[in-house]
Amino acid sequence: MKPFISVDMEGLPHIVSEEQMDPGKYLYDEARNIMTDCVLSVVEELFKEPDVTNVVVADGHSQMINLIPSRLPKGVLLVRGQRSMLAGADGCGFAMFVGYHARPQTAHATFDHTESERISRMTINGVEISEFLLNSALLGEMKVPVGMCAGDKALLDDDVSRYAPWVIRVPLKTSLGRYSAISPSMPDIDGMLRGGTKKAVRAFRSGKLKLFSLKSPMNVSIQFQTSAMADVAEHLPGSKRVGSEIRFMCHRMSEVVDNVDILMGWTG
Repeated sequence: MKPFISVDMEGLPHIVSEEQMDPGKYLYDEARNIMTDCVLSVVEELFKEPDVTNVVVADGHSQMINLIPSRLPKGVLLVRGQRSMLAGADGCGFAMFVGYHARPQTAHATFDHTESERISRMTINGVEISEFLLNSALLGEMKVPVGMCAGDKALLDDDVSRYAPWVIRVPLKTSLGRYSAISPSMPDIDGMLRGGTKKAVRAFRSGKLKLFSLKSPMNVSIQFQTSAMADVAEHLPGSKRVGSEIRFMCHRMSEVVDNVDILMGWTG
């Protein structure tokens, strides 16, 4: 069994300030240690399983060079650099999300967004899309189920419980607003992540995990923060523009993700 972990930063405990988000920021080292601590809790629990010799971990935040490699144990395959949050997941047994955040315009959610702050709203077939749903659907195409999601309680109580109730939920923070949250102590977080990991492994072994999918064809709508971004995005082949919104249709989730990546590159 080879598990996969996708880790983001905004949904991690104690992450509440822009000063924690990127290299060069005043509190960045604190944040990357928190991220590494959380991943270690999950990884160490996974390696207690006799048939787990490797765990793939994808660093999924910003420039994707946040985790501290020297602190990760033998057997971890670390994906770093400007790749997908799911790079390395193909062929893995099941996935676990750590540090995931809520979608745009969610009340009482820290750093709520999907893919980029440039997007104010994204829907597929009318469903508002978070990174949890986007990544779960892409993993579904790879035949990789999601077993655990650890992150902002606002995400867990909404998208995860509504669309993927079989996923083990581990609340790492209760957000009070975009830049404020209540988080348990790191020793408590360690215990919660280890407990959630055990439950996810049991669910995988007992066949209780399901593949998440969105019905095809997928009618995608992306609302940009400004019309200037839509000026560029409307050049996507097969798209239609309505105000600052871009609409297009895809038959596979991988096509949706490819198109979003193209638009993020163009509008960046």
